[in-house]
Order: sequence, then C-alpha cells, then structure tokens
Amino acid sequence: MKRTLALLLALLLLPAFLQADEGMWLFDIAPKQQIKDKYGFELTDDWLEHVQKSTARFGRGGSASFVSPKGLILTNHHVGLRTIHNLSTPENNIYANGFYAKTFEDEIKCPGVEILVTMLAEDVTAQVNAGIAGGQTPPALAPEEAQRIRNANIARLEREYAERTGLHCEVTSLFHGGVYYMYGYKVYTDIRLVWAPENSIGAFGGDPDNYEFPRYCVDAAFFRAYEDDKPAQIEHYLKWNFDGIEDGELLFVSGFPGRTDRAFTREHLEFQRDVFLPWRLQKMYRREVILSAFASKGIENQRRVDTELTAIQNWRKRAIGQSLGLQTPSLWSDSIPSVEKAGANSPEQKIKDANDAARECSLFFMHDLFELGEAFNSRTFQIARTLVRLAYELEKPNDERLREYRDGNLESLRASLLADTPIHEDVEILKLTDSLLMLAENGERFIGRHAERNERDPMATAREAIRGSKVRDVAERRRLMEGGIAAIEASDDPMIKMALEIDGPSRELRKMYEEEVEAPLAAAYAELAQRRFAELGTNVYPDATFTLRLSYGIVKGYTDSNGDEIAPFTHVSGIFDRAEAQQFRAPFDLSPRWIDARERLDMTVPFNFVTTHDTVGGNSGSPVINTRGEVVGTLFDGNIYALSNNFVYSDERSRSVSAHVAVVIETLRKIDEAQRLLDELGAR
Repeated sequence: MKRTLALLLALLLLPAFLQADEGMWLFDIAPKQQIKDKYGFELTDDWLEHVQKSTARFGRGGSASFVSPKGLILTNHHVGLRTIHNLSTPENNIYANGFYAKTFEDEIKCPGVEILVTMLAEDVTAQVNAGIAGGQTPPALAPEEAQRIRNANIARLEREYAERTGLHCEVTSLFHGGVYYMYGYKVYTDIRLVWAPENSIGAFGGDPDNYEFPRYCVDAAFFRAYEDDKPAQIEHYLKWNFDGIEDGELLFVSGFPGRTDRAFTREHLEFQRDVFLPWRLQKMYRREVILSAFASKGIENQRRVDTELTAIQNWRKRAIGQSLGLQTPSLWSDSIPSVEKAGANSPEQKIKDANDAARECSLFFMHDLFELGEAFNSRTFQIARTLVRLAYELEKPNDERLREYRDGNLESLRASLLADTPIHEDVEILKLTDSLLMLAENGERFIGRHAERNERDPMATAREAIRGSKVRDVAERRRLMEGGIAAIEASDDPMIKMALEIDGPSRELRKMYEEEVEAPLAAAYAELAQRRFAELGTNVYPDATFTLRLSYGIVKGYTDSNGDEIAPFTHVSGIFDRAEAQQFRAPFDLSPRWIDARERLDMTVPFNFVTTHDTVGGNSGSPVINTRGEVVGTLFDGNIYALSNNFVYSDERSRSVSAHVAVVIETLRKIDEAQRLLDELGAR
C-alpha cells in the first residue's frame, strides 16, 4: 500500500515537463518511457552509449561531436572563435577570411585546446559523504566541517579513479548536493583546425540578431583530434545526415549545458534578480564600451579585441534576458519553495540566511573583485596568480589543496599555462586600467574605503604592471613553474608581486565565502534534494552543471509576442534578402566570395532551424541528432524567449537555434570547394 501511494504521489507531483519537452537529462536516467509514450521511439542503451561517446566537451566553453572515424570534430564557429582568433595574424587573418586545410599537413595546431569525451559516469554519493553522519545527507556536522570532509573524500576519489582508469576524473555535485557523480574523461590535447568560415558568415547578423530568429549563420567549424601526431582513430562518431529533417520530427541534443538554477528558492532567485545580475550587467556594459572604443580606432585594434567583445556582448544580452525573465510575474509561481511556506529552521530559511551572508558586508562583491579577480581583469594577472598559487599549493597534500590545483587537474593546468597564445600588451593595459578604476569607483560602496592601490593613477599602475611583467613569455612561465616557491618569492616581476600582495586577503575571502555562503547553500539544497527524491525519485533531472546531458524535442516554429508566425526553417535565399534589406552594412555584410557564388548556390537549401529542445549556454556546439543517430545540425543559440531557461522552461515560445548540416555541405561544396572534407563526411 505504501509503495502504491508513493507512486500515485509521484505521478500527481510530476511537473509539466511530462507534457512539454523539458529536461537536461543524465544519460543513465534518460526518460525512455516518456519518449516512447509521446513519440513512439525506443531509446536503447546502445543508442545512448554511442551518442555519449560521440559527444565531446570543447575545452571549458562549449560542446562538440566526432563526425568521422579519423577524429574529425564538429562544433560551432563561435565556440572555436577564440582559438581561430589566436591563430590569426595581420598577414593571415583566418578569423576574417576563413580557413580550409586541403591536406592533413595543412591542419593547424591549436595551443591550449582540449577535447574531453565522457567515458565514465558513476554515482559516488556514499563515498563522498563517508564520515558525515554515517554517510547520510543532510549531515549532523556543521556545514563547513561536512564540506571539508567531502572535499578530502573527493580529492581521494578523483586520484583513485584516475589511477585505476587512466582517465581525467572529476566529481560533480548534482541535485545541489543530493547526489555526487564521478565523471571520467578521455582527453585529447593535440587539436588542429581543419575548416572555419569567414566571421561575417559564421556570425552573420552579429549582436542585433543574437538570440533572435529567423537567423542565417553558418555557425560551424571543423577541428581534428590527433594522437601520436596522427589523426585519432575514433570508434564512436555520428554519421552525417543527407536526407534532411521535417517539421515535427523528433530530435535529440547531446551536450554540456553550463548552468541552470531551476531548483532555486524564491529568496535565492531574488538574490539573482537584485544582486548578481545587476552587478554582472554593470561590468559587461563598461567592458563593452571600452573595447568598442578601442576597436573603433583601427582594423588591427578591432582584430585584437573582436572575439572578447563578441563574448561580452553575448553575456550582456543574455544577462538582460535573464533579468527581464526574473521581472516577469508569471515566473514566480506558487510552486517555488520559499521561507514563507516552509518556516523557520527549514532548508529554505538556511538558503535565505546564506544569501543574506553574501550580501552582508558586501561579501559577494569582495569575493568577486578579489578572489575571482574581477578587479584585476587581465590575462597577465590570471597567469601570475596561477603561477603563485601553483607554487604554494604543490607544497600541500593533495586533499588539502584548492580544488583547481589537485593532482587530477594539474596536467590540464600546466598545459594551459604553457600554451603560447597571443596576449596583446595594449589590450591588457586597457582592461587592467578599467578594472582598477572600477575598484576605485566602488571602493567605498563595497569595502568601506578607497582601495589603496587605486589611490594611485590606475592607468600608471596598469602600465607599470603590464609592461614590466615577463609572465606573458612562455619560457619565463616555465622557469617560474619549475622553480616553485623559491623562484616566485625571488621574482621582481611587478605582476607576480601584485598577485602575491593580494593572495592572502583573497584566500581569506574565499574561505569566508565557502564557509558562510557555499557550504550552507550546499547543505540546505541537499536537504531539498532529498525531500524531492522522496517524492519523485529519478523522474526529475538535475540542474545543469556543464556535464553531459541529453535533451529531446521536435522541429517546431512558434508565434512571437507580436502575434507573428515564425516558421521553423530559414533558407539560403533568406540571407541575401536580409543583407540587401540592411544594405550590406556590418554585421550584415556578406563576403565577396558569397556574393560571387550567388548564382551557384541552391536557394532552397535549409540554413538554420528551431526546435523545442531545452538548452542553455554550454550547449553551443552540441550535435542535433535524429533517431538513427545521425547529426542533422549543430546547436548555436536560443531565441529571446529561451533566455529564461536558466530558471524555468516553457515550450510555448522558447526555442533552440541550430545550423542545418545542409548549409554546411553547401558552403563546403560551393564556397570553399573542400572536396577532402566532403569525401570524409560521405557527401554524395
């Protein structure tokens, strides 16, 4: 009887996603029955394993997929844009002009780029919680002590799993601490650029069209994974679809969505609305202004900052959309947990207390400015701080180090430090000056006084630190890294000195933030997760954590807020109509190659399309896959209504936007004459 009642309760409490195509699902709890009942398709374990091992994480910013047995990788042009930008020079600007490697020998090495494939996903909750109230959650210990034990257990488990499997292993918290998974990744570090379109077609429409639809972007690029200086031999890869897709067709998205906050309580959402997003917008606005002004001074200036400026504009527009979503009354449904409904001593109250602690004495802002380095916004400072902390952390036992310096992360960290990528001195001075000025402007607001460093001229301070620093030189980074604490403390490098100067206070802020905010939040959300488990079990999906997920949905247009019917597909003819309507002004300026090819192009070829998939940032580059396991598109955006997906999903208007594989083939065939790639993909 109890079991029957529990099942009935679960059915009654299941949210609306049983009717809508909601959810970023773990592969091992994929909603097989829901999909079969609604669409008649049976999701098998073999299909899931194949898709899992065909999907990849592109560094720390996006998703990708293998599309040939020779290590060929499909992702978005914008996911690979920083790499493409770093490979560009004034003499060979592949960012602006595009690139195609006619032979394997022509494929360009991409320093610092990693591709990670999920080979292992295992529940290790009991091991992580070992020693905490008998391994139970919530623990009887104080949150900060429980978190210390968890961290030690996590460090030990990551080391043990890595030694046993040979994989890069990371423990990730799911369901806000209710569950812990061990993820094991096969890592490819020799990645080479194969093909990229011109930026004008990869990002056609630029900021005005970002998060809009109809769209016309060939937002796709090909890279290749190598092992032992040869193309990697790949067992699991997605075959290319040449048959097309139809309105209403069931499709899947496999990728690494970055973060969602759908389990947040009312009080935590209020913190996002009132504190987090306004502060993020303030930073994005000022950075957009200074970089836009710098870019306007010349073509080379623009080349140097274009990628970063694009990223900032993207974050700014996303933050505006999220902020507007949180200002929408309909989002604040009665089902959101809150202190008012739960009362004192509840996890909801503990979450409110933790957010209050973040606001108190401006702890949130100080942590952001100093520990997260926002007051010292420059790659030079980031390198110096990493070198300083690496030296000191390596003197400690593995389980006592800051997480990013544990054994499992060292190989990737060292490779990143030694990657020889362009860092422009004038841009660094500009960015550091602005962030020091921001610290000075907000000093009294956040820390009760002007920052001492900024009582000097911020520009003079930035010039002295950037121009006097040698850490932008790979050889110097290697010397300091190998020399350890002795080399760091003997260094007269002004940026190393700056990093040393703020390291102590920053660590104190980190400790305070972890103990007063992060640990109580983790403990309280773990309580909520356990309560939800008791009601629903695995009929729910966890918030996104930049780990592998599966979403399902269909090709479907929508009616926008003006009442206009938006068709699900755009076509090649539409990009010429859009460019002409905008008089070919940037960012609607087609390259001469596209204009010259107009008569050769098939105007009926599908360009971009929208689906009901539940996705967020981090899904960029995700393969869109049909039921046969073929790639039919690469997801690159959401429409404006999808910006609230961080907090709540609705399939009424929220849509994911993808580049159709047909327009990639049309571009390879008629713009780039890339026959080698066409043959590799099996083009007819």
